[in-house]
Amino acid sequence: MTNWDLVAIAAVLLIGVPHGGLDGAVARRVGWSNGVPAWLGFHLGYILLAALVVVLWWHWPTPSLAVFLCISGLHFGRSDILNSASAADEKVSQYWLPLIAHGGLISIAIPSLKPDLVAPLFGILIGDEAGAALTNTIAMLWTTWLLAVFAYCAYAWFMPVWRKPLFSLLILLALVFLLPPLVSFALYFCLWHSRRHTVRVWQSLQDETERRRSFIEATFYSLTAWMSAGVFFIYFHDSFSETLIQLTFIGLAALTVPHMLLVDIADRSKPRRELS
Repeated sequence: MTNWDLVAIAAVLLIGVPHGGLDGAVARRVGWSNGVPAWLGFHLGYILLAALVVVLWWHWPTPSLAVFLCISGLHFGRSDILNSASAADEKVSQYWLPLIAHGGLISIAIPSLKPDLVAPLFGILIGDEAGAALTNTIAMLWTTWLLAVFAYCAYAWFMPVWRKPLFSLLILLALVFLLPPLVSFALYFCLWHSRRHTVRVWQSLQDETERRRSFIEATFYSLTAWMSAGVFFIYFHDSFSETLIQLTFIGLAALTVPHMLLVDIADRSKPRRELS
């Protein structure tokens, strides 16, 4: 691993991961009770779901990574087009072409444009042979995804509301082409996805008391996640680089599942209420 790779992983862990710290606020916004039993139940369920992902990854690493890439693409795509879809007064799911284009940036473009660098990373997570096979499988989707991006360009030409997200996607695609995979992923995850999600949730919190509570929660969750990662790294440390990669991406997978269920399903399907 290069120094830039280490900086990228540090950024993902220290800057990107905390964006899920506002999930408690999102849960209350969609109707989760403020009571102590409900609060404890929410966190217990969140932790159990994350632990289940780790267990599944331990027993079935290759399907787990494949599923993680799919749900991450869906989650990233929905997040990237949310503002434009809202501006068009339509549900995000109806805009399948922008969703595919944005969702494939991380899960398809990075492995396809940087296969020689991504395959070893996949190998650390699921084994060298399976990692190479998964990279080759993803590469088979590259042409189809690229055609979707070209179609998205034509779509945005006639629908001006989509020009700004398209422009952002093209810039990010250029960065994926120019930069190492961990660096381009970190730039996207920290400066684009996590930042926008945090701003959206924070702006939805109108009450100062709720903002204060959410800030304290997010700080506590972030510190807990970092300390847990530190404990894992100390006690399960083998190879520095391999342990760091496993910790980062298996940890992301574990946190993404409950985060996605809350943000992409519960928060989209239930009426929101004012937090006070």
